[in-house]
Amino acid sequence: MQRLESALAVAAEAVNRTLDKLVPPVTGAERRVVEAMRYALMGGGKRIRPFLVLNSARLFDVPEEGARRTAAAIEMVHSYSLVHDDLPAMDNADLRRGRPSVHRQFDEATAILAGDGLLTQAFEVLAAPETHADPLVRAELALALARAAGAAGMVGGQMIDLEAQHATLDLEAITRLQRMKTGAIIGFSCEAGAILASAPAAARLALQLYAEDLGLAFQIADDLLDVEGSEAETGKPVGADAAAGKATFVSILGAERARAQAELLVAQAAAHLDLFEQRAELLRQVARFVIDRRT
Repeated sequence: MQRLESALAVAAEAVNRTLDKLVPPVTGAERRVVEAMRYALMGGGKRIRPFLVLNSARLFDVPEEGARRTAAAIEMVHSYSLVHDDLPAMDNADLRRGRPSVHRQFDEATAILAGDGLLTQAFEVLAAPETHADPLVRAELALALARAAGAAGMVGGQMIDLEAQHATLDLEAITRLQRMKTGAIIGFSCEAGAILASAPAAARLALQLYAEDLGLAFQIADDLLDVEGSEAETGKPVGADAAAGKATFVSILGAERARAQAELLVAQAAAHLDLFEQRAELLRQVARFVIDRRT
């Protein structure tokens, strides 16, 4: 696990450098919104999704520049989603990664625009020739991310999550919600390397199956942290789901069964990577990491 911690830190540093170049400070009239975009992007975090992009790309010896740009694009989308999730109209959270959320640090209008700016710039990055020489590959990346982030993925899952405050969801419905809200973006992160490499169908399927199990395990870990974690550990408010009356994996299964389910999912995720043998060892380790983390 020590090797994984080091690899996560190296990947985060590489992605942070790329983000800093892609979203530099400006001095024009648009300065405030760019400041808010950078505040959202550069506020820390483990960079799990970019890490998945970089390491799925290394399975196929994808050039580093294209992999880093794709990893930066997914972090832009993830950061946008956090900015908008924290807004008063959504989760109304004042804290994110141990700092004031963007709408608290700036204002609500600026936060909305910053999220919009991050989302749109992600597609600008993917569409640029620097990401890949083949325009068909760039188009496939943009299409896959649009599907993962849109109404059939993250946005749709967030809508269901908001409605869940006023409805009773069973385990099947919660699983579908989280496959959309959390799992779809993780799925893109894992498959991006295969898209960049135009990899064969068997390799893509293995990464897709790995991502499905990883995404659910990740969300179960989040649900457990919301119940068992502290604000000091997570860098954000805890207990919000219970306070809002939301159904979660923990509220339905109980903490013990939810933890056992996460363990099963991690084992399944690792097994899907057998095709890649030792080259996928860091991806196996990150599956374990997502359920052992405290942030």
